[in-house]
Amino acid sequence: MKKTCVRVLVVDDYQDWRRFVASTLQKTGEFEIIQQACDGVEAVQQAKELRPDLILLDIGLPTLNVLEAARQIREVSPNSKILFVSENRSTDIVEAALNTGACGYVLKSDAGSDLLPGIQSALEGKRFISASLAGQFLVAFVTAVHAATHLPWILMLISGIH
Repeated sequence: MKKTCVRVLVVDDYQDWRRFVASTLQKTGEFEIIQQACDGVEAVQQAKELRPDLILLDIGLPTLNVLEAARQIREVSPNSKILFVSENRSTDIVEAALNTGACGYVLKSDAGSDLLPGIQSALEGKRFISASLAGQFLVAFVTAVHAATHLPWILMLISGIH
């Protein structure tokens, strides 16, 4: 009995990266790279036609804002899991990417250790963020909470009330 492979669409504008990802995944024997795309428009078209199990999506794609592409992919292929794989470390971008309904965000520089666990989490319907990004989010959260607890004092100082 043949083992069922996870059908994957790899979307990145850098061909060498697409090859690396395809090679890495195919070596496991658990994944079938059904198509590769190099821009946002092509990603949406391929997702609609092929309905892959998993879409690995880079943030910096030409022709269509990738966040809009992810939203469109969610509409045309709602059962496809999306995992962003990018080198963009901006907490705002990561948060916006996750708000599209994506299952996670893996940094390309951490792909050696995080890509396969990120994919596994996505396929299980769990969220995944590269460990180095998780630290940034924790710092941002603690800073926001700390600022919020001091907000009444800041407002009093600004308004001149002592």
